[in-house]
Amino acid sequence: MKKPKKLFYTIIMMVFIFTSSCNQKKDSEWIPIFNGKDLTGWSPKFTGEAYRINYLNTFQAKDGKLIVSYDNYDNFDNNFGHIFYKEKLSHYKLRLAYRFLGESVPGSPDWAYKNSGIKYHSPHPSELPIDQKLLVAVEAQILGGNGKTERFTGNVCTAGTHIVMNDSLITQHCTNSNYPAINDSSWVKMEIEVHGSEKIIHKINGQVVMQYSKPQYDDTDEFARELMKNGYPKIISEGYIALQAEGHPIEFKNIELMKINK
Repeated sequence: MKKPKKLFYTIIMMVFIFTSSCNQKKDSEWIPIFNGKDLTGWSPKFTGEAYRINYLNTFQAKDGKLIVSYDNYDNFDNNFGHIFYKEKLSHYKLRLAYRFLGESVPGSPDWAYKNSGIKYHSPHPSELPIDQKLLVAVEAQILGGNGKTERFTGNVCTAGTHIVMNDSLITQHCTNSNYPAINDSSWVKMEIEVHGSEKIIHKINGQVVMQYSKPQYDDTDEFARELMKNGYPKIISEGYIALQAEGHPIEFKNIELMKINK
């Protein structure tokens, strides 16, 4: 009777080891999070609109790309938009390719020319005030060149937040990388690597262009204060990712996620 019992426990242990190994492997693989056919897994939120309303069909899936389109707009009218991935994340890598096309929609801010970004550690979009324009979260900024002035991409911007860089608290809104923005409509590869609040890295075309830590709410910002009042910790270590729609057409493709073991 002892041998079958020993065999049973051996089999259970082998199954446990195999399952653990599979889970570890899954946490270290790139997984597509946009299917290229529709917006499954992604939800929009626009200034002045309820959560899940895709205002004027701005966000579209077409030919394997997630598109920010302003074909149905006569004027921008401060309709800032974000499209959020469904899962709360803390330790991960996110990579994608982007390119700007066409011209800014009439009425969009001058600064929004070839301007987009990846927001991360955001509150859930259902919690956002209906009239909020700038999403309180840290942004890995995406810029395109204008052929006239010096512009960079892979920057960090901090609406309602601050970061720490080289042991100093950075309170200015944007800090530039040293990677020149691309003037034409060629595809650019971008990656962010997020280790909770401990370390965040930006990469453009495989090159590290930005590194910082300790994203945190700015207690002088009314929306950030409200979040902290509702129980959000000052140091931000998790949240949702979102792609921006700020007035200039942009396309994204090959959107992939890799979860990192803590």
